[in-house]
Amino acid sequence: MGNYDALLILSFGGPEGPEDVMPFLENVVRGRNVPRARLEEVAEHYHHFGGVSPINQQNRDLIEAVRPTLDVPVYWGNRNWAPFGEDTVRQMKEDGVRRAAVFATSAFAGYSSCRQYYEDIARISLPDGPELVKLPHYGDHPGFVTAMADRVREALAVLGRDDARLVFTAHSIPLAHAASAYESELRHSAALVNAALGRTEDWDLVWQSRSGPPQVPWLEPDVLDHLREVKAGGVVLAPIGFVSDHMEVVYDLDTEAVQVAGELGLPMARAGTVGTHPAFVRVVADLMAGPEPVPCTLETCPQV
Repeated sequence: MGNYDALLILSFGGPEGPEDVMPFLENVVRGRNVPRARLEEVAEHYHHFGGVSPINQQNRDLIEAVRPTLDVPVYWGNRNWAPFGEDTVRQMKEDGVRRAAVFATSAFAGYSSCRQYYEDIARISLPDGPELVKLPHYGDHPGFVTAMADRVREALAVLGRDDARLVFTAHSIPLAHAASAYESELRHSAALVNAALGRTEDWDLVWQSRSGPPQVPWLEPDVLDHLREVKAGGVVLAPIGFVSDHMEVVYDLDTEAVQVAGELGLPMARAGTVGTHPAFVRVVADLMAGPEPVPCTLETCPQV
């Protein structure tokens, strides 16, 4: 399996109970001077689901799916909540790991989706610990494309409309960061998925989960605004920018977007994320067995 003797799955993290929510959010925004009122607003999203983010269990499920495909041990660490990456790397050192591949649970370029994981790796690395090598972006990998296409097919079947408008969604970012490869990689991946479906109809790429001051421009249109403007007999939302159905998917799409579609009388189904689809699970082993990763440039994944 390449030159690695372990795999580290590195993710964002999420609260696992109501008492975790505010400490988790404080970790997320540390050093960014986010108003307390904004944290309390976002906290309500988590409390709507009992204070539990789905992301940690979905990472556990991914790890269990990946393990049988590898001949090296699999570890898991997070940026913002337990198990923290630094604690995991200390355990890896104790276990004698020398060189580990790092699979980030984010498929595309950009600051928070890629560059920040490089920063995480630098922060959690130990001088005499294992070498940590981040695997490359994988939004155009055939396994990712196949898995996403299958999820869309499932949603089309639920909706019962082959002619439904296909609307891909991803996390919005400030326009100041959009000069990265983030948007172009997402559009390329969406085009590959549409081709895999054999569809000739037009599709859309829209954005969700924007935050920050309203005077700061972010990528648009927002998914809710788009639903109000779309002229179609039905819509399938495909959250291509996310690899699991975590909080921003289940709140922004399964809660807010469902409410808007209901108000509009617009038939809508939400495609699943790639999750533990077998084709996506195989992506990890493929990347580990592939060529030595080339680190991203600041042009591809800028610092902020």
